[in-house]
Amino acid sequence: MSSTVSLKLNQDELEILVDALEADMEGYLEAAKEARGRNNAREEVETFNEAAERIQAVLNKVQALVEDED
Repeated sequence: MSSTVSLKLNQDELEILVDALEADMEGYLEAAKEARGRNNAREEVETFNEAAERIQAVLNKVQALVEDED
């Protein structure tokens, strides 16, 4: 079970977080693509894709906060 954390960030910090999440997500998507290309185990591809999806969900939340601040 996960807990909720409150964190206060300014606009610049939110944008830094968005950039970092985007880069991390792109890394997982690229890893999944490479794993598929090497015909690696299906589980490895699924793991990378799942990680990218989870990052995307967090990214969506942070981007909503950035848009609310604009």
